[in-house]
Amino acid sequence: MRKASALIATAGLVMAALTACASPGTAQASCDAPVSAGAASELVKVSGDFGSAPEVTFPTPLKSASTQRTEVIAGSGDNIVPGQKITAEFNLYNGTTGAAIQQSAFDGSTAVPIILNESTLPGFVDGLLCAQVGARVAIVIAPEDAFGPAGGNEQFQVAATDSLVLVVDIVKAFLPRADGADQLVANGLPAVVLDADGTPGIVVPSGDAPTELEIGVLKKGTGAKVLEDSTVTLNYTGVLWKDKTVFDSSWANGSPVEFVPTELIPGMAAALTGQTVGSQIVAVIPPTQAYGKTASGAVPADSTLIFVFDILGIN
Repeated sequence: MRKASALIATAGLVMAALTACASPGTAQASCDAPVSAGAASELVKVSGDFGSAPEVTFPTPLKSASTQRTEVIAGSGDNIVPGQKITAEFNLYNGTTGAAIQQSAFDGSTAVPIILNESTLPGFVDGLLCAQVGARVAIVIAPEDAFGPAGGNEQFQVAATDSLVLVVDIVKAFLPRADGADQLVANGLPAVVLDADGTPGIVVPSGDAPTELEIGVLKKGTGAKVLEDSTVTLNYTGVLWKDKTVFDSSWANGSPVEFVPTELIPGMAAALTGQTVGSQIVAVIPPTQAYGKTASGAVPADSTLIFVFDILGIN
């Protein structure tokens, strides 16, 4: 969907290593935290204010057969749910040796994006689910929820039997789905039906595809406005008008994505620019504002595209 090949975003060396399989969780409104405080997490002593580097002490070796979380500073707002994107600053330690693996500045400059899905270590995900923005939490991750199943991590000198200790400041949470007010949409645009988790299903109208760009606001959010050079986090589904088939979907891929409108095909850039966070947009993009007579991946030449976007936040 970009003019050039897709960019690969990374959140730094440590976040790239914190990958494994995670388990699904619960809805935002009634979040049932998969972990709670325990003897191990209560041994992690943390002092300092949110947004400043913490002083962290714990006895070594610190081991736990289960992942545990103790809230050091309370947050506020909605609960964080599976699949949601957040930004956080954190210190990571080897619980056996006490050695620091990563230490953030905790001044906003080293906050990294984290998506709480199956691409992130289960202990990291479970330790953050149902927490809130503004919270500082101490998490002890059991080996089985960290690098244990992989036999440890030689790069970070973590053995298969080592627990991990995390102290995390949750700086920001992006919306899990568009939450704006429902809007009336002009006739002729594709109908959109949402699953329980917000995944859109798109009903393509019968008849010929329009020859001009058509944009409709399905939900109107109250957040910040998207500018041409904004880095926007969103979920999307793309459908071919002619075949009535989905050719790409961040919902299906399990992760929201980041785009800058100026890097996208013209029709997508026009559909996003000027919209607000929390909005859901439907756009019908003719070939002249998409890929024209050139095929691109699963998109044949001369294709009219339909996109539904959930605008989740601006970085």
